[in-house]
Amino acid sequence: MNWDQVEGNWMQMKGKVKETWGDLTDSDIKKIEGKRDRLAGVLQERYGKKKDEIEKEIDGWLNRH
Repeated sequence: MNWDQVEGNWMQMKGKVKETWGDLTDSDIKKIEGKRDRLAGVLQERYGKKKDEIEKEIDGWLNRH
């Protein structure tokens, strides 16, 4: 799966995002709107990790779905 598919199917994918990153709120999910850069920013904010760590997590998540 590529990110365009995630963005196009955001309504279905947002549940899987919340399963993986349980600290995200409904407000966070709404703010992300399927945009990868927004997801990365929110995850950095919530989890306090570096950008490269977050990008690796997102890539791993993407590869699993």
